[in-house]
Amino acid sequence: MLEADTEAGAYWTKCGEEALAHNVKGLVMMGAHWACLGDKIEVATNPAPGKSFCPFSSPALYKDWKPNPDLATAERCISMLQAEGFNVGPNPDFTWIHDVFMILIRMFPDHTKCPPVTIISTNARYDPWYHVKVGATLRPLRKEGYLLIGTGGAVHNLYRNAWTDMLLYRESLGQERPPEAWALDFRQATEDVVTKNRGPALRKAMVRLMQHPAYREAQATDDHWMPALFAAGAAGDFEDEAEPNMLAAETWELVNMANSQFTFGRYKDEREKMFLGRQETEKLPHPRMATVAA
Repeated sequence: MLEADTEAGAYWTKCGEEALAHNVKGLVMMGAHWACLGDKIEVATNPAPGKSFCPFSSPALYKDWKPNPDLATAERCISMLQAEGFNVGPNPDFTWIHDVFMILIRMFPDHTKCPPVTIISTNARYDPWYHVKVGATLRPLRKEGYLLIGTGGAVHNLYRNAWTDMLLYRESLGQERPPEAWALDFRQATEDVVTKNRGPALRKAMVRLMQHPAYREAQATDDHWMPALFAAGAAGDFEDEAEPNMLAAETWELVNMANSQFTFGRYKDEREKMFLGRQETEKLPHPRMATVAA
């Protein structure tokens, strides 16, 4: 899916266009493939990061795309997280991974237009409330014009995917048979939780999904669920109860993998309100959106 033209990929392009249109100050991202041991998390501070190899994708797609790291915001994130008791430090050697740069390439094909990017690691204990708190701690950045993004997976069990077409033909989208029941069940449960809960209820419901009967089949490991909890933490305050959460796009591949694109909240530059039966527009300049690529 990272290489093919898909509904999910088209949505990320739209997200990039909207970010530029709203003059987003920077991006703060948590992916699924960088985790720290013990009780620690890290923030990327490499001033000239490389890009790791992306499997099943042509290097031509990403080799000339140059990262735009945000070292100043990285230090701010470290300070904010330390103030809330996190064992957090910089990582000046971090190499960007495909869960970050392949998304950014879709959003900003012209790397010169990509806003500055800050990358936060996960913690390998995969405590759900820990990652919710990371998002909640960095939530104030949204009011300053930052877009917070988690890139994980709603249904992401590599052991249960059908790999034959990918290995033989580099084709993942054929869907020659329907997804299995466990994949459909958890995918639907995730959509229901996201679209029917707001504010703190969203945070609790996203954590509770880890007790869903199909969770372990949908998530063989917890790493791809943590970025969703980060995003829920960033968009799950009482103030967010007025904001909608939606399933914006979706692409199935490898039979059982659902790449669901959820958006929590919305930009506030054209917030509609009802006044005496008449719709008016309230101009508010800051973006307040958190997205999870699942």
